[in-house]
Amino acid sequence: MVLKNLYRIKNLVIAFAVTLFFSCNSNLKEVQKIGVLQNEPIGIAENINLKYTEKLADTGRVIANLISPKMLDYSNRDFAYSEYPDGIHLIVFDDDNNKSVIVSDYAIYYSETNIIDLQGNVVLSTHNKDTLYAEQLYYDQKREWLFTNRPVTLKFGRNRQNGNGFDSDSNFKTFEIMEGSGLVFLDETP
Repeated sequence: MVLKNLYRIKNLVIAFAVTLFFSCNSNLKEVQKIGVLQNEPIGIAENINLKYTEKLADTGRVIANLISPKMLDYSNRDFAYSEYPDGIHLIVFDDDNNKSVIVSDYAIYYSETNIIDLQGNVVLSTHNKDTLYAEQLYYDQKREWLFTNRPVTLKFGRNRQNGNGFDSDSNFKTFEIMEGSGLVFLDETP
């Protein structure tokens, strides 16, 4: 009798486990679908041309113009961001309406920290004809600060300097090139 009861209990446990397995398998597929959807962007924009304006006494002055073939919006994430997988062309205007241009092969904007991560053939050209070339460059919008710990080349005036890091205000008034490899004078005529 005891053996017969153990046999019944064993069969019940097996039946319960099999039922649980098949019901979990169905739920697992649903959970996997949800996970895939959460990893997808909440929005995709193509051929964007965004103009950022600053309101000044009833007139809007353009302070930046962002052009990109594609933007992926991941604002549905805990740490929201926008990704520009095909690069950006950003034109920034200062208070005197002078234009600086930033180009990169890839960019990602973290909205919570206001930091832009520019990657791949980054070129920043100021209205003064100073040009910074970098593999990667970060821009902190709150502090208006540029920085990287990757190789850079800065052409300013008739000079060029290479280094392994860069730290600067957005106007290049105060900048530092880390591990500089020396200053090269491109034109020696007085």
